[in-house]
Amino acid sequence: MKLKELAEQLGLSQTTVSRALNGYPEVNKATRERVSKAALQFGYSANANARRLAIGRVGAIGILMPNDRSERFGPHTSEFFSGLAERLSQDEMDLLMSPVINNDEISAYRRLISSKRVDAIIITGPTLMDERVAMLIEEKFPFVLHGRTNIEAPHAWLDIDNAGAFRQAASHLLDLGHKHIAMIDGLKGHTFSEHRELGYREALLERGIPVDPRFIVHERFSDEIGFREAQRLLSLPQHPTAIIAGSMMTALGVFRAIRSKGYELGKEVSIIAHDDVFPYLNASNMVPSMTTTRSSIRSAGTRIAEMLVRVLDGEPVENIHEVWPVELILRQSSGPPVIPGKR
Repeated sequence: MKLKELAEQLGLSQTTVSRALNGYPEVNKATRERVSKAALQFGYSANANARRLAIGRVGAIGILMPNDRSERFGPHTSEFFSGLAERLSQDEMDLLMSPVINNDEISAYRRLISSKRVDAIIITGPTLMDERVAMLIEEKFPFVLHGRTNIEAPHAWLDIDNAGAFRQAASHLLDLGHKHIAMIDGLKGHTFSEHRELGYREALLERGIPVDPRFIVHERFSDEIGFREAQRLLSLPQHPTAIIAGSMMTALGVFRAIRSKGYELGKEVSIIAHDDVFPYLNASNMVPSMTTTRSSIRSAGTRIAEMLVRVLDGEPVENIHEVWPVELILRQSSGPPVIPGKR
């Protein structure tokens, strides 16, 4: 059945039927319900392109992929995109991934806006004072931020409690008796990394443990870097007896480094990793099983897609923000430090 035929069945204009199906508030509730019931009864399905044209949308969400990130397209990115794309498909929306030339993200965002190829944008990996967020607010272009920034102007965002995650991890290790705890996390300047270091520092200082700057590492997430940095830390005269890794990929390298030094995992050196819940990299199946601070990045992608729909439907952005708590899952990779000569 076409829109014209449905309108004739109901004795309404095509415009009224179209607006009723698209939820326009100027069409009263009784009419909207009557039209929806008839559409279901007669098997009417709106043409997606016609619907987009009617509400002034192109049906796509944009996300930029800087060169340095695309070269490291790993499990975090694929999981996030999976959750995002699956949820957007329910609203017949596409995901447009665009490369960044010469790492000039601001120019790339301006080109994306002026091209009119997307209805909204997703920003990832924010810094404390993110210029991309400031620009999109100034341009009044719809977006949702994955993470947080210190920019106070209202905008939609979703973040996890990164400070709380590392505070929990460090506090657990301190409770076990560790006094020499290192952290290997993401690049300095990114909000999540700054928040995690803050949580780590707070946990140590609350117990009167001085913070050793040699034990704080900010680098890209990878198995290779985790291995290299853990080897360096474990070669120090007073090496850490516990390491907090900011990602599962980093943790794999730390695992290898601990073993290569001849230490027993979970006893001579403990490890806690931030786990983004990868279906193919299960912390509970490792040997020993890994203690983690858990948060699903796929679920974050799904939720951000839902937030984007709310933004595009006109909900005030100051109402659209969430901080998700992070769960500490205790397993075998964290235990009391072994006293020399006693096992």
